Amino acid sequence: MPTLQQLRYLVALADTRHFRRAAELCHVRQPTLSAQVRDLEQKLGTPLVDRTRGQIMLTGVGRQVAERARAVLREMDEIEALARQGATPLSETIKVGVVQTLGSYLLPLIVPPLRLSHPALKLYVREGLTDTLLRQVQNGALDLLFFPLPIPFDDLDSERLFREPLLLVCPPDHPLARQDRVNRADLRGETVLTLEPGHRLFEQVRDICTEVGAHLSHDFEGTSLDTLRQMVAMGMGLSLLPALYVKSEVKAREGVVARRIRGRPPERTIGMVWRRGTVREPEYRMLAGLIRDILGDAAPEVTLIG
Repeated sequence: MPTLQQLRYLVALADTRHFRRAAELCHVRQPTLSAQVRDLEQKLGTPLVDRTRGQIMLTGVGRQVAERARAVLREMDEIEALARQGATPLSETIKVGVVQTLGSYLLPLIVPPLRLSHPALKLYVREGLTDTLLRQVQNGALDLLFFPLPIPFDDLDSERLFREPLLLVCPPDHPLARQDRVNRADLRGETVLTLEPGHRLFEQVRDICTEVGAHLSHDFEGTSLDTLRQMVAMGMGLSLLPALYVKSEVKAREGVVARRIRGRPPERTIGMVWRRGTVREPEYRMLAGLIRDILGDAAPEVTLIG
C-alpha cells in the first residue's frame, strides 16, 4: 500500500514538475524523494512520472493518482484538525494565501496583535494571482485566503471582513490634485493605469473606466502597486489604488497625491475564503472576528462588515 508520505511526494512533484523543488517543498533530500516515488510506482505497478522529456511530467495515470492523493491528504488534514478541536483554538499553523494587492498592507496591521493574543498561532503566507490562489485552496495546498469577494465557486465558503475604498492617485501638478475630492465624472477622458490581467483589481478598474468613460491604458500595465505609483509619478496617467496601500505607501511619499471620490466611492470587499465543510470553520470565523477588532483601531480607512 502507498504511504501518506509517498502521496505527499507525488503531489509535490505534480505541483513543481521538478524533483529538486519538490524535495525542498517536502523538506527532504532529492534522492529520498526520487526513491520514494519509484517505490510508489512499483507498488502501483505503473509509471507515474515521464522522465524521458526535457522536463518532468506526470503520466496520465500519474495525474489521476495525484488528484486522488490530494483528496486523501486533505481528508487526513481534516481528521487531524478534528482531533484537535478540544485544544486551544488558533493554536496551530494556518496556510494562508493572499492576493498581491493586499498582503503587504493588511498583514503588518493584523499579525503583531494576533501574535500577542495568540502566540501559538502561525500563519504560513503565500502571495499569488487570483486563479492560482483559488485553485490552491480548493485542492488543499492552502487552508485560507484573504481575498476580494465574491467568489464564484460552490465548494468554497467565505466571510466578509471589510470594504476598502479605491482612491484616485495622480501627480501633484495634475488639475484633479487641486481638489480635496473628485467626482466620478472628472475621470472622463483621463488615462488610467492599472495592473496587468490576472489580478482582480484589473477587472474592477476596467469596469470603472467603462462606466465613467475613462481610457484604460493597455500599453503600460503595472506588475505591482508600486510600479503603478511610480508610473503615475512620471505623469503617465492616473490610477485607482486600494486605501490600505495608499495609507502605507502613498501618503508618506512625494511625487503622487491621493484623493477620495465623492458620492459612492469605488471599493472592493475583502473577506476570508476556505473550503466548504472544513472542520476548522469555527476557528476561521473566530479569526475573522479578531481581525475586525484589530482593524477597528488600526485602519479607519476601511469599513468593517459584521
